[in-house]
Amino acid sequence: MKVFVWLHNRKFHSYSMIDEPAIHQDLYTDAIAVVMAESLEQALQLLDGQKAGWRIEDLKELAPFVFDCAESPQVIYQAVHGN
Repeated sequence: MKVFVWLHNRKFHSYSMIDEPAIHQDLYTDAIAVVMAESLEQALQLLDGQKAGWRIEDLKELAPFVFDCAESPQVIYQAVHGN
């Protein structure tokens, strides 16, 4: 099993970035999806199957962080938001 983590920040989104992916249908500043699956395709299918607003085509444009759960202990995710 692997853990797939997608992070996307739109804090500085503007019209000049019109082609930038928007990974969720809601208006957001930070969007984070963390999925445990056997493959990237399965992770995307699981997100899509929830019908929770994730935009799968845009997620495909972003490379997720991938963590192999069979390896040694590791920090999976850390985040600092704001200043």
